[in-house]
Amino acid sequence: MLRVVWAFALMGLVQSAAASAAAVDTIDDLLQQAAAAAQRGEHEQAVASLSDAIKRDPKLAIAWYLRGRAHFCAGQIEMSVADFDKYVELEPKSESRQWERGISYYYAGEYAKGAKQFELYQTYHDQDVENSAWRYLCVARDKEGGVAKAQENMLLIENDARVPMMQIYDLYRGKLKPDDVLKAAESGSTNKENLNRSLFYAHLYLGLWHEAAGQAEEAKKHILAAEKHKIGHYMWDVAHVQAGRLRAAE
Repeated sequence: MLRVVWAFALMGLVQSAAASAAAVDTIDDLLQQAAAAAQRGEHEQAVASLSDAIKRDPKLAIAWYLRGRAHFCAGQIEMSVADFDKYVELEPKSESRQWERGISYYYAGEYAKGAKQFELYQTYHDQDVENSAWRYLCVARDKEGGVAKAQENMLLIENDARVPMMQIYDLYRGKLKPDDVLKAAESGSTNKENLNRSLFYAHLYLGLWHEAAGQAEEAKKHILAAEKHKIGHYMWDVAHVQAGRLRAAE
């Protein structure tokens, strides 16, 4: 009788182990879970799922890239930098596309590295005002740079069709005033969605421009305004992270 009991107990353990093994998430499951968590704004949960995926396959480059984004959105800037650096180590051909790494460098205070990243991105996409603006910001904040140097050496952009990108570019070049950027955003939008997006970018880059000039109150006003114009893009997360850092500093 005892042997029968042990036989049934052993069978139950085997079946339980098999069920547990079947319940273990695959790497694809973990990546999907991370994407869903990020979509919900649950960035720490996304980090956890991606960390599990990396533990199972440390050479899975995409997981490092996605965790870099998730770490940044969770406000964990240095961890974000480390993840993006690891992604580039695993996928060196991707380096020219890593504008997110440049932004993480900026917020980590690694301005020289950020400037170099945006210079490299220019070889991948040479008509992106945001790239030129971030390079300006890195040079302006770097101890060996400054606003004048940043303005003199802006990356050349000739045709970014997004409203109000070319006005932002001319602001950073010293050719326009902040009000010109806001007027362009308000007058160049054809519907509420476009207006919301245009105002988001206008306020974000006005805030960053004022920050580079050492005008903290104006910078804060525009960054908080940008946060209110939510869009479904990583750049809104950038505004949200900076707004959170400003609130934490109060």
